[in-house]
Amino acid sequence: MENWTAEAGCRSERRSRPEGRAAGAACQWGIGRTGILSSCVSCFRFSIPHFLLLLLLLFLAGTASAQDATSVVTAARAQIGVTLRYDPAYARIAYPNGDVPMERGVCADVLVRAFRAAGVDLQKLVHEDMVAHFSAYPHAWGLRGPDSNIDHRRVQNLEAFFTRKGVALPITAEARDYRAGDVVSWRLPNGLAHIGLVSDHPASDGSERLLMIHNIGAGAQEEDVLFAWKIVGHYRWSFSPPPDKQRA
Repeated sequence: MENWTAEAGCRSERRSRPEGRAAGAACQWGIGRTGILSSCVSCFRFSIPHFLLLLLLLFLAGTASAQDATSVVTAARAQIGVTLRYDPAYARIAYPNGDVPMERGVCADVLVRAFRAAGVDLQKLVHEDMVAHFSAYPHAWGLRGPDSNIDHRRVQNLEAFFTRKGVALPITAEARDYRAGDVVSWRLPNGLAHIGLVSDHPASDGSERLLMIHNIGAGAQEEDVLFAWKIVGHYRWSFSPPPDKQRA
């Protein structure tokens, strides 16, 4: 980025003097023939403010994303003591922003409800993507087309959606690689798919490992299960764009 802004800053110099090409080349690399920083004033005048502005924008975007990730974790934790049981029964729900009663749900509902706290409706996003790219999703349930009542509540569909949107991260055994607000999916010993949200609370053993908020049968819980089962998916959604600009 520095090279690009320096190059842009030197364009006016190139037009105004014959040696502009050489000066522009020196400015592009920021180094003169003597090995010291180039004295091209125009490069510093144009590139430094732009560079500082870029840093500020990146900082603000990162801060906004971190705040939204925190709100997502808070919303997931708020389900504890409210969502009391696991209920995989099919149900017709509203669209968009549809949901089954809060006292019940499946593991994916923990994510769906939490993401909505940051203005992200996974029901709508998954449905729209499946309408446009149905063949890219698993066909394990005999469906002939998308179903907005259930598609976003199935772990394999969420895995496909997050992967298609480019938010999949490497799967590692290092606790430090998993941040609050990340999504983790597993395969249980019986082969069933499971999914949860990384908490911002650390494990009680003092390690870097964070707890997980999930529903595996007894309602929403916050437990030390990050590495309890085989991890098959690790995703980090960017919450920084406004809801109407989220990846669709």
